[in-house]
Amino acid sequence: QVQLAESGGGLVQAGGSLRLSCAASGRTFTAYGMAWFRQAPGEEREFVAAVSSSGGGTLYGDSVKGRFTISRDNAKKTVYLQMNTLKPEDTAAYYCAATTMGGTSPSSFSYNYWGQGTQVTVSS
Repeated sequence: QVQLAESGGGLVQAGGSLRLSCAASGRTFTAYGMAWFRQAPGEEREFVAAVSSSGGGTLYGDSVKGRFTISRDNAKKTVYLQMNTLKPEDTAAYYCAATTMGGTSPSSFSYNYWGQGTQVTVSS
């Protein structure tokens, strides 16, 4: 089992950058594929990015390609989401998720564990 804790959210102006972190507990972090999802009020949860257990494979949602970068540090049991050129439409609660599959998946149904979320607000 793994527990996830996100941090790094906040208020930023459009065009700015933020880096989110997701710290994981548990001894088998290297077995999990990891991902970020986001959800704005009144909207469905949206896939943002995923990284495989080794870090060698990544997958991005169309709306963030070229602006966001997902990475992981297995020694620190942490996953990161570097967000650049932020837009007001990126405003949402961002959630970290883990899957025992080890690979990358854009489907929220693939993920077994979820963090509590961190709020990102981008002002225009």
